[in-house]
Amino acid sequence: MKDSLLFKALSLFVVAAFALAACGTPAPTEAPAATEVPATEAAMTEAPMEEISLRWRTRPDNQEEIDVYSQISETLDAELEGIALTYEPGGTEGTNYQEQLRAEVAAGTAPDVFWIPGTDVADFANRGLILNIADLAGGTEGFDVDAFYPGPMYHLTYNPETDATGADSGALWGLPRDVSTFALYLNLDLIEEAGAPDPRELAASGEWNWDTFLEVAQKTRALGSDIYGYGASAWWGPYGVWLNAAGGGFFNAERNACALNTPGSLEGLEFQRSLYQDYDVATPYGEDPEPPFRAGKVAMFQNGRWATPGVRTVEFNWDVVELPKGPSGTMGNWLFWGAYVINAKTEQPEAAWKLMQALTTANTQGEIAALGANIPSRVSQEAFDAFLTFTPPANNQAFLNGLADSPATEGPLWAGSWPEYDKIMGPAIQAVLTGGSTVEDFGATICDEAGKVFTN
Repeated sequence: MKDSLLFKALSLFVVAAFALAACGTPAPTEAPAATEVPATEAAMTEAPMEEISLRWRTRPDNQEEIDVYSQISETLDAELEGIALTYEPGGTEGTNYQEQLRAEVAAGTAPDVFWIPGTDVADFANRGLILNIADLAGGTEGFDVDAFYPGPMYHLTYNPETDATGADSGALWGLPRDVSTFALYLNLDLIEEAGAPDPRELAASGEWNWDTFLEVAQKTRALGSDIYGYGASAWWGPYGVWLNAAGGGFFNAERNACALNTPGSLEGLEFQRSLYQDYDVATPYGEDPEPPFRAGKVAMFQNGRWATPGVRTVEFNWDVVELPKGPSGTMGNWLFWGAYVINAKTEQPEAAWKLMQALTTANTQGEIAALGANIPSRVSQEAFDAFLTFTPPANNQAFLNGLADSPATEGPLWAGSWPEYDKIMGPAIQAVLTGGSTVEDFGATICDEAGKVFTN
């Protein structure tokens, strides 16, 4: 194409020279200075436009989940024109992941787009570590905050300067990647060997509660000294469900005061303590229960949907069941969510916004859900119906049952510091569960300390 343009330009010059000669004007022996031909030649040698390089990060639970997001990154890299992606898996469960991100943003070395837990949105926003992308979203045709679960979007659109929330608040801190609830991953072989009742059948008949849960845990624990009835990781999510299920919780309804010393919270903590100290049915608190579960040594492993890719590699018969109901009549479950956010220091905010949108489309979320990692954060019956087909596990309904059981929405503390609250609460809970402190001592002092993190 470029050669034909050059030929046409030269042809016009020759025609003009003959016309001048026909009129008695001597044809010039040299071509006059012209702008068209050199400009064409410059276009022929112009360097191609460089791609924009973007780095992005999540916090995968295991290698299988790393593989899921690596695959998604490769797909989007091919689809996003002019953008080259590099996916970086971060650390596993715990606060080190967030602490590392805070340090990297401050140092100017953080990825352009990264995932953070819902609990940490306020902290990152108040520190100026992430962009308010309301203007970018406002200029995007077809974007609608109501396409996502309202619980996460309440916090992601909260404007701390005006206390407003919603589409017109003037704030948008990110987009939710996924939602999840806890379930119990079951080693059906151990449960059958122990002669314990099938938790799925108990749940179907309305008999899945703390008492029947303990029965299954005790019978499977009796199979051997290296077999455990129950296992859960040592962070706020797993221990929080027992407090919630007894009618307690971390905070008051307004989320501006400590509720760890309420009767419901202490009842839930006491039952959980008994699993470790009195009945000895649980894997040692503080040790990762996933490896022994995948090795066939744990009957019931409490985790979210994100653990599914790893569990799909086990060789024993397995499935999932919803959490047992507690004294409050609910499971005490969480609506977990996390958000993709944009580094406040990125040099490519528009490209980062394109990536964030691509990561949260219905199609991308469906692909990730199909690979086992999560439940789509977009609200639609179509998404629910599709999710049920992403097997194994066979009983995906257990996760949706958790969503339907009034779970507490994971969220940040806009009226305080979640990281500081967690630093006080976590060690105090661990001391009780490992036998270093009593529930009574915990209740007598915990809110005196944890209450200091609130600003109102």
